[in-house]
Amino acid sequence: MSEIPGDLKFLKSHEWARIEGNGRVTMGISDHAQNLLGDLVFVELPSVGDRVEAGNAVAVVESVKAASDVYAPVSGKVVEINSALSEKPETINEDAYGEGWLLVIEIEDESQLEELLSPDEYAELLENEG
Repeated sequence: MSEIPGDLKFLKSHEWARIEGNGRVTMGISDHAQNLLGDLVFVELPSVGDRVEAGNAVAVVESVKAASDVYAPVSGKVVEINSALSEKPETINEDAYGEGWLLVIEIEDESQLEELLSPDEYAELLENEG
């Protein structure tokens, strides 16, 4: 089973969100998602300054198997992107919860965080999928 860090929140579509405590959320795709996708070969990220809407596609990750949309956990403004991924998308495969982060969003409405899954709820979702 994939490792699930206890300090993250999750979407049912396998994105993770780390609350940074400064009105910002760092996000990426879960270890489970990168396992399903296989070796990533391309990542398309939004631009800094773009506004994103919770539940809408914000990025695309492409593997040798398929391209997959990545959905925003919260609404807000993109304040940082992991530009290193354009050179080395496989970083997501190697470290999905660390160096493989995708982007940082400045949250508009912190109550949206309450709608995300806890690590335990996400683990249960994965068990039910399997």
